[in-house]
Amino acid sequence: MSRRSLLRAFGAGAAGATLAGCGVPAAYVQPGDRAGRDVSATDHTLRFANWPLYIDTDDEDESKRPTLDTFTERTGISVRYTEEINDNDEFFGKISPALMNHQQTGRDLIVISDWMAARFVRLGWVQEMDRTEQPNVARYLDPQLRSPAFDQGRTHSVPWQSGITGIAYNRKKLGREIKHTSDLWAADLRGKVTLLSGLDESFALLMQGNGVDITRWTRDDFYTTCDQVEKLVKEKHIRRFTGNDYIKDLSTGDVLACQAYSGDVIQLQADNPEIEFVVPEEGAELWAESLMIPNLARHKRNAEKLIDYYYEPEVAAELATWVNYVCPVPAAREVLASSKDEETAALAEDPLIFPDDAMRRRLAIARDITSEERIEFAKKWNSIVGL
Repeated sequence: MSRRSLLRAFGAGAAGATLAGCGVPAAYVQPGDRAGRDVSATDHTLRFANWPLYIDTDDEDESKRPTLDTFTERTGISVRYTEEINDNDEFFGKISPALMNHQQTGRDLIVISDWMAARFVRLGWVQEMDRTEQPNVARYLDPQLRSPAFDQGRTHSVPWQSGITGIAYNRKKLGREIKHTSDLWAADLRGKVTLLSGLDESFALLMQGNGVDITRWTRDDFYTTCDQVEKLVKEKHIRRFTGNDYIKDLSTGDVLACQAYSGDVIQLQADNPEIEFVVPEEGAELWAESLMIPNLARHKRNAEKLIDYYYEPEVAAELATWVNYVCPVPAAREVLASSKDEETAALAEDPLIFPDDAMRRRLAIARDITSEERIEFAKKWNSIVGL
């Protein structure tokens, strides 16, 4: 299942929108009520909830996570690490009852996609971090990720990893390059194209293909895109809408081009170098999945230390070699480039891990779908996708 999780049903989107409705929602937590009693000074532990396969593991023992082990050795803080997040909405449903009722979640650190993180910020469910305790974050965080619309200045969130939603295609089988989003609609690709099914995952790239500035897209932009996709569905140009199962379709050749995530394609290319990933000339979406500290977390200071540890360039580089997403610490590139291992050093030159300037100029972070828009837009999009 994709870490860029999709909205599987209108009901899940509606539930979140109801909580985050107009004005100050009933579930909103005032700033003064978010902090709990921090026992970090006397209790050197931390509970960290993350997605599966999103951290480095030992070659000989997959239960060991070298970067976490080093953190514990260095600080004395033991980390209870759980891979319990499989879907943003599912995890929202798991911890929202505690948060809306001003109760502890039992977690000190979580990683969620930025569109869901926006909901947590609006609801006042996460704590502001103390940047004086995080000098590495202040120094090394990628400038392009520093101030998303939902969290100006990144006061409540810090990217764990980042990525790009672009286009993957089999150049050998297609027999030509893809440079533009509109290339997906060429006649020879009829029935050989897939798009992502999740509203939050799919719409930005399609809007960019129409020349829209996704940092300030409008309701009209959204419906123009829906009309376009609906027409392509009726013409049977789009084979289907997918989650991460596009990987299988692309690998088997059933699909020649598709919407895809940069991190997935790096892994696909290891087995099939004919697969290419492109950031269209019109642009692609840059996204992140971010670390956040829930309200009433009992080990906030310990969590802040762990976050800052992962922003040391050497640690960020070690993590990048395993997860293969866009590294939110550009300084890690020099660390990898200096490696004596040729395969590791080559990662420093991979623009899907460290985008070059030309690629960065085509990347943008989409503005969030507001709580007022979500019910209406999810209903429309899901009617097209068939969810």
